[in-house]
Amino acid sequence: MAGNPASVRLMDESLKLATVQYSRRNKALLNILLLGIDAIMLVIAFPIGYYAREVLPFFPQPEGQPPLTLYIPMLLLQTLAVIILFYFSRLYHQRRTFSRFDQMRTIIGLVTLGTLLTNGVLELVFRDTFLDVNYPRSMFFYVWFFTVLFAVIGREGHHWFLVQMRRRGIANDNLLIVGSGKIARDIAGKIKNSPELGYNIAGIVTSKDEHQGKMLGLPILGLYPELSSVIDRYHIEQVIIALPDAKRSDLVELVTLCQRGQVDIKVYPDIFAYMAGDMNVDDLGGTPLLTVRDIALRGWKLSLKRGLDIIGAVLGLIFLSPMFLLTAFIIRMESSGSVFFTQERMGLDGRPFPMIKFRSMRPDAEVTGPGWTTQDDPRVTKFGRFLRKSNWDEIPQLINVLLGHMSLVGPRPERPVYVQQFREQIPRYMERHREKAGMTGWAQVNGLRGDTSIPQRTTYDLWYVENWSLWLDIKIIIRTILQTITGTSKNAY
Repeated sequence: MAGNPASVRLMDESLKLATVQYSRRNKALLNILLLGIDAIMLVIAFPIGYYAREVLPFFPQPEGQPPLTLYIPMLLLQTLAVIILFYFSRLYHQRRTFSRFDQMRTIIGLVTLGTLLTNGVLELVFRDTFLDVNYPRSMFFYVWFFTVLFAVIGREGHHWFLVQMRRRGIANDNLLIVGSGKIARDIAGKIKNSPELGYNIAGIVTSKDEHQGKMLGLPILGLYPELSSVIDRYHIEQVIIALPDAKRSDLVELVTLCQRGQVDIKVYPDIFAYMAGDMNVDDLGGTPLLTVRDIALRGWKLSLKRGLDIIGAVLGLIFLSPMFLLTAFIIRMESSGSVFFTQERMGLDGRPFPMIKFRSMRPDAEVTGPGWTTQDDPRVTKFGRFLRKSNWDEIPQLINVLLGHMSLVGPRPERPVYVQQFREQIPRYMERHREKAGMTGWAQVNGLRGDTSIPQRTTYDLWYVENWSLWLDIKIIIRTILQTITGTSKNAY
């Protein structure tokens, strides 16, 4: 016998509410767990730094060092100071995506500040009191180093655990996508393929009467005017408005409809915001002007980047030269033909240059014309597959870097035949040629290499051009090396 529809609906609502409350409780517990892990790691790091001076004597040990127990007040003060700094720097605000390198840099800065503040309090407040204790500079260094190390390790462990919980749907947010165009489909597809982001997509809200339809397997829950009721009915916690071409008045109305309780609202930027990037306001004789494009790499920064390129290329060519000889020997043993493969590519200002690589394909690979390399490409040799997977085929480009054709980091160069196609199809494509081409780049470390979307690559390349910094280059180089060593370099074939 069928149940009462009202009772079934009430039970369904109760189940949804219980699920949301369960997820919120788990997220709160995960935040508390992070705080606890930080505190434990900070407390453990102090005594390890104290005893490490005996095992790692980088500095002369002071005579008559006080016992560890006398440092307990200082340990507690430093732990409290660092945790407070973490809190006000929003390190307990769990972002779904973040850069480990940026987080490590933040932790280094905050731990340094926390240890300095603790040392200052020791000098200004505890001096000549029963809490006064000798705190030598050598111990300061050891404690600082292990505090940074253990804080990073603890947060890596918590992040791994958080990802596992999200993959199991234990600490996820209910998400609603507003829109049904290409952008909305791309966002939905990315979220469905990235369970570690911690989203449960409840469905889609569109402008058309498509209540019975689906998009990417997701139900269409209602129309724009019904946003408020949809959010309440499905206990939505996150809303993404994916309408880049919407009028400003329409966006304001949609955002107003979404303002329910503690709902977080994210809006995909329109094409102007994309073009503007990080907008700046300049002044022209009292008249404000909005800068929509500002190339970051100018003046002394060019010299700094070139200096980094020369140092990196020289050191790389010197220390890797034995591996060069071994690679050349294996290539010649596997197949006849040249060890190196040179190909015309377009670099700075669209000027062509001969890019050098280790040959990874058969000598007759392009007898029928140029072709895009794809996964399981039959033209790639057995050893060549290893070269491409490990990025080792790119290493001879250090010669290009030394000659000034390329940089260690920058937009990857393409062949002139492809550049001609892309410049006609993709807006602003040629602007990526305002900087030198690179051996690796921001797009590549984000998985956009090989047979992947050129428009997406262009977006990443333009962001790099307009947001360059020495730290960004260092971060890209480190990520490239780590992805290569760990075998996590996406689309490498």
